Amino acid sequence: MESILEIKQLKKVFGKFTALKGVSFNLYKGETFGLVGESGSGKSTIANIIVGIHSPSSGNVAFKDRELWKKNKYDCGKFGNIQIVFQDPRSSLDPRMTIRKIILEPLLTFPKKVRDEKGSKENLVKLIKSVGLQEQHLDRYPHEFSGGQRQRIAVARAIITDPEVLILDEPTSALDVSVQAQILNLLKDIQKERNMTYLFISHNMAVVRYISNRVGVLYKGEFVEMGDSSEVFNAPKHNYTKKLISSILD
Repeated sequence: MESILEIKQLKKVFGKFTALKGVSFNLYKGETFGLVGESGSGKSTIANIIVGIHSPSSGNVAFKDRELWKKNKYDCGKFGNIQIVFQDPRSSLDPRMTIRKIILEPLLTFPKKVRDEKGSKENLVKLIKSVGLQEQHLDRYPHEFSGGQRQRIAVARAIITDPEVLILDEPTSALDVSVQAQILNLLKDIQKERNMTYLFISHNMAVVRYISNRVGVLYKGEFVEMGDSSEVFNAPKHNYTKKLISSILD
């Protein structure tokens, strides 16, 4: 399989707290890698380093062999190759902006030709419909939508740049169970249509089991188990993994 993203010995220290202790793993093209663990295990720290929000204390991230961190500066090359959808769509969408402007925002740093192409009315209408919304929704504001609809908008904003890697940081945890299933199925459809690679971060083992091809179990900043989803869930080796899986049955 073709490796598209390589996380190499990532370490992150915040003051006296070590959030990551030399974490390494690869993402392969077209797969969904589920990153699981309880709150504080370091999951979101990995995501934030990959997209340039936090710098690593040591180690690096490589996208197609291009290292993203150089002398503590983030350089992702072609902007838009890696995008992220955050946990809470209410706080990640600017309430003062229309949905149209929110979705177009990631294109602002692109060359005009690319902005015109990806941000055309035809492409925008096609995009909003692909996430289960309608053209008339483009001129409304975030407060006019439900939580599930806002997360659909956040997904549309993330994929307008045609990213190859999409990081999903607890994208369903703020939603009702019935809405969670809708968003997960939407993500599966988008991945199949666009041949995208997902890093899916969650503490919900049932959700990870449903959507992931491979799983990495993170505990206090380091992996305790990693493997194919079926192997990890059907024959967990580490006691911590067993504890997380047992929570599905509780």
